[in-house]
Amino acid sequence: MDIPDDIFTEPDPIDADTLAHLGPLRRLAGVWEGHRGVDLNPKAEGPERKSYYERIEMQPIDPQTNGPQLFYGLRYHVHINTPDEDIAFHDQVGYWLWEPATGLILQTVAIPRGQVAIAAGHARPQATKLVLTAERGRTDYGICSTTFLELAFRTDSYRIEVSFHRDGSWSYISDTSLMVRGRDVAFQHRDRNRLTKIAEPDLNPWARTVRDRKAGAAPQRAD
Repeated sequence: MDIPDDIFTEPDPIDADTLAHLGPLRRLAGVWEGHRGVDLNPKAEGPERKSYYERIEMQPIDPQTNGPQLFYGLRYHVHINTPDEDIAFHDQVGYWLWEPATGLILQTVAIPRGQVAIAAGHARPQATKLVLTAERGRTDYGICSTTFLELAFRTDSYRIEVSFHRDGSWSYISDTSLMVRGRDVAFQHRDRNRLTKIAEPDLNPWARTVRDRKAGAAPQRAD
């Protein structure tokens, strides 16, 4: 990756309206539900296949800069349950980010079992498919886990493929390569589902402030 000589100066001006500058991520903005998820995960007695349903909320954030680098993005929360369990089967938070200047797409992943990752890919603004990957050991787009997970269920790679459909829904397939302690061959942990929109996204806080000022109203607080 080439970086400019000036690594401090931020872009100016910056448009406050994140929803207008999300590129291919615009199709992810909103609140979604999927009821036909399938999870394949490792157990002591062999692979287990579970059906699940999930809710994903993706809301726009204000533009973010690293000096001259400019990102527009979505903050997300994934909550997954199964028909036979009362507790959450999976909980995940993070960001989807888009760099208009280069087509770079990032997904940050954080799960409350002591694991984080940054997956990366590239796409055009009108792309109908996104592919992002992360690998253990990389210092840019890598995976970091607790000591227990490193020793018992080591995650060597992560890949997510998102497909956008003509009816406005989208689907994903995520593959995680796990090296389970005591086994010689990596286990391919796969999740897949198709999501349908149930609510539109909000405006990001800065865009909401700009809208209210133009309307002559007092800016609204973002709770």
